[in-house]
Amino acid sequence: MNKNPNRAAICDVLMEQAAADKDIVVLCSDSRGSASLAPFAKKFPEQFVEVGIAEQNLVGIAAGLAKCGKKSFAASPACFLSTRSYEQAKVDVAYSDTNVKLIGISGGISYGALGMSHHSAQDIAAMSAIPNMRVYLPSDRHQTRKLTESLLKDSKPAYVRVGRNPVEDIYEEGNVPFVMNKATVLAEGKDVAIIACGEMVKPAKDAAELLEKEGIKATVLDMYCVKPIDREAVVNAAKKCGLVITVEEHSPYGGLGAAVSQIVAAEGLGRVINLSLPDDPVITGTSKEVFDYYKLNAEGIAACACENLRKEL
Repeated sequence: MNKNPNRAAICDVLMEQAAADKDIVVLCSDSRGSASLAPFAKKFPEQFVEVGIAEQNLVGIAAGLAKCGKKSFAASPACFLSTRSYEQAKVDVAYSDTNVKLIGISGGISYGALGMSHHSAQDIAAMSAIPNMRVYLPSDRHQTRKLTESLLKDSKPAYVRVGRNPVEDIYEEGNVPFVMNKATVLAEGKDVAIIACGEMVKPAKDAAELLEKEGIKATVLDMYCVKPIDREAVVNAAKKCGLVITVEEHSPYGGLGAAVSQIVAAEGLGRVINLSLPDDPVITGTSKEVFDYYKLNAEGIAACACENLRKEL
């Protein structure tokens, strides 16, 4: 079982490249431990800025450094980064087109028992609504590494959400199919398409294996790139399967499900069912307890597929 969270993979890549690239700077809002960036701060103190609990300053300073030619990575809990510093993300980063990568750590319901104040079930919608802001939710540590390496090669704004806890590997080290802004096809079938992002990709993949035992062939897409979304992959999946199920650790509004539904509706293809967190304060508990409660697990996804396929008979 993997014990390294996705946030640690980001730190690993930054540390590997920071020695040779002095333009890489990392900023934190009193969150170097939570972001797994303490090793970076210790090894590269001159390339690390501790802002303290001041998320607006965090983003503003990151944008200022980017304007001076730096490659800024600003890390803070997703629940605060996507709300308290929203204006700075909109104006200083996206509108000003600065080379800032916003890293939303402990995303979704990672903080569990701390409740709605610490949940980030709105960040995909909020960040996606900002022009010139890309939105990514990598599914495991290996894909997170590939994404971070790719983001270091460009100078465009981006928001990356990662969870707090380790997640099971989906890919193998050294064998990660990755194309920037293109979904990864994990399985191909003709009966139902399951499109997921972030920590929901693993249960989506497991659901396809459960459905296989029932004679149901599922296409599974790892849509780590929520914006820009891989429109071609969505259209192909909908054409092939007709029934599309989206799975996300997010509000039912403005997230992956909404983006997929817009594409499928515009093309006049099939039907979309969106599995997500509810439009209510989420129950408290561990991530697994919350996911199980709302049926955002392999069994829940598979049951949803079976139920809706029966409706089409």
